Amino acid sequence: MLGQQQPLQQQQQPGPPPAPPPPPLPPPPPPLLSAAAAGLLAGERGRLLSVYVQDYLECVESLPLDMQRNVSALREIDTKYQEALKEMDDVYERYKKESEAGQKKRLQQHLQRALINSQELGDEKIQIVTQMLELVENRARQMEAHSQRLRDPADRAGPEPGQPERASRRPRRQRPGEPARPADGPDDEADGGPPPPPPPPSRERRSRSAKKKKRARARPEREASPVELAIDPNEPTYCLCNQVSYGEMIGCDNDQCPIEWFHFSCVALTYKPKGRWYCPRCRGDSEKTMDRSTDKTRKDRRSR
Repeated sequence: MLGQQQPLQQQQQPGPPPAPPPPPLPPPPPPLLSAAAAGLLAGERGRLLSVYVQDYLECVESLPLDMQRNVSALREIDTKYQEALKEMDDVYERYKKESEAGQKKRLQQHLQRALINSQELGDEKIQIVTQMLELVENRARQMEAHSQRLRDPADRAGPEPGQPERASRRPRRQRPGEPARPADGPDDEADGGPPPPPPPPSRERRSRSAKKKKRARARPEREASPVELAIDPNEPTYCLCNQVSYGEMIGCDNDQCPIEWFHFSCVALTYKPKGRWYCPRCRGDSEKTMDRSTDKTRKDRRSR
């Protein structure tokens, strides 16, 4: 009995657990373009294809006519060139046989004119061949540009221009009307941005050129009234009159001057004075500040 019950107990032992079901498949990715965007892209490609085919047909139809016109002109010039060569050969044969000095000199002049004429004809042929090469290259570049736009229509759409920002005040020692320098120059250079523009010319060189210009033209032509100018509301203002930059202007040498630049007519100047110049607000009611700076500049020059 014990021997028979032991196999029964072995048969009643449970088997291995069943394998777990496989994980569900991930959902398909969403489409990259919506139906509207795909329709717009298809319409744009169709329009570009139509433009490309139209330009290609125009090029194919007009290019042979233009080339044929140039080839005909080359043939005409070549005929004239052959006649000029034949004429030179005849004149040269007569020149070798001629013994009279006067007639020989006339034949020599005739030969020189024929040589000049043949050289001019050769230059015309070179010019026509150059025009033919440029014509073919221009058509090839045109077709290549259309083909590139047809292959990459998305490259044609550039970034939308943003709203223009209000122009900030120019940095010191920068003439109004010149392009403004970036406010954070070293950071822009570190980021790979464009380098700052070169500094404006020195005040002395600018004053010399201004004097020459003023002597060459009258005062009414030198300055334009700010009322006549088309003023941009975003353009910064200067001077005691609080107007935009126009005509000849001079900069105050006080680094703390809040205005910086002044019109010649507003500060009673007709030309740039020598040495340092300070505006009426910085020098006050007396001219001693400007006189002392001028004397100091003269002493420095003498010491050099």
